[in-house]
Amino acid sequence: QVQLVESGGGLVQAGGSLRLSCAASGRTFSLRTMGWFRQAPGKEREFVSAISWNWSTYYADSVKGRFTISRDNAKNTVYLQMNNLKLEDTAVYYCAAVERLLAPAQAMSRARYDSWGQGTQVTVSS
Repeated sequence: QVQLVESGGGLVQAGGSLRLSCAASGRTFSLRTMGWFRQAPGKEREFVSAISWNWSTYYADSVKGRFTISRDNAKNTVYLQMNNLKLEDTAVYYCAAVERLLAPAQAMSRARYDSWGQGTQVTVSS
């Protein structure tokens, strides 16, 4: 397991942009699948996006074309660029990691990840 620290959340108007960052500890970051999940009040935590160590990327249908995941292995950091934000994107966003290559269906399952950050709040206003 690794320690994950998210940052970059905040309040933004609909149509605006934010970039979330997740800094990871440890020396095996480059071997890890990194994921972003989110949880809105009263709802279950849901998959947003993931990036594997071989640079494959996965997105939830609700964010395709608006969000972009990327990673910088030299900085042990994964990013989530969020554009054209909508009211329904309001949630706490969590970074997750696991030291293995996941198939697409696996990457979307929160049960496959063994490390989680504390979350960062994203609020989209009208």
